Amino acid sequence: MFGDGNPTKQDPRVKDWAMMQSPLPTIGACLCYALAAKVIGPRLMANRKPFDLRQVLVVYNLAQTVFSAWIFYEYLMSGWWGHYDFRCQLVDYSRSPMAMRMANTCWWYYFSKFTEFFDTLFFVLRKKNEQVSTLHVIHHGIMPFSVWMGLKFAPGGHSTFFALLNTFVHIVMYFYYMVAAMGPKYQKYIWWKKYLTAFQMVQFVLIFSHQLQVLFRPSCQYPHVFVYWIAMHGFLFLFLFSDFYKARYTKPGQRIAKNGLCMAVMDDSASPLNGKHYKQAEGSEVPNSYASSSADAFVRRRPVS
Repeated sequence: MFGDGNPTKQDPRVKDWAMMQSPLPTIGACLCYALAAKVIGPRLMANRKPFDLRQVLVVYNLAQTVFSAWIFYEYLMSGWWGHYDFRCQLVDYSRSPMAMRMANTCWWYYFSKFTEFFDTLFFVLRKKNEQVSTLHVIHHGIMPFSVWMGLKFAPGGHSTFFALLNTFVHIVMYFYYMVAAMGPKYQKYIWWKKYLTAFQMVQFVLIFSHQLQVLFRPSCQYPHVFVYWIAMHGFLFLFLFSDFYKARYTKPGQRIAKNGLCMAVMDDSASPLNGKHYKQAEGSEVPNSYASSSADAFVRRRPVS
């Protein structure tokens, strides 16, 4: 049975899966995350030194890179590689192997939104509280519930294209963060920082364009509520990333205030190595996982050469 355009019809195949019986566990997890990120975490770290998490972040970002690559592969193999129609794809609610594989992939994508909470945890433990902005917390805090809704009612079909793109971007993004966390001597391998931000912006254009084109196809019965919801995310983050890009790359000599977008390439610019702070080459600021708060404050005050 294929999707009939009714967004209120729950998918019986996923009702007994973990976290899928009720939205309350997901909502509770999101609220606990926000409380920990903005209140509990900063208070616990207030009188403590920042943790040195270089090795932890290398391992974490490697794991996230591999995890994202696997989800991306599963989205391809369960529909998007030669089976789905990019113009209009209804949800296959059958229990065929491919339909179940797609639903299972959607659940793992949902689960990945919780593993991304660790991005914020590491900011807090390193006392990078300027990175944990309200925008950052809202973004991470709403994504699990947004994906839960899609998984509960439409685990497959047209709107999974955004997850396909997003996981591909995450492969590149977490690989970048892994290399950046390895230290200054690896900076020559991540010269493409500027292009990563542009790549992320292209992602959002593709997401809302792919979603909204359904509205011009009267014969397509894919639920429009999901189309509008995902397109809204695309527009919102395109605007935010465009603002980041213009401030960062079109105004030479001017540093921007950190906006807390974890997916935008962050701007830590000093790292203690063997007890010394080394200035990076101009234009090569990377998100060093081990930069101290005092070093960051020094660099932010220092004129950019």
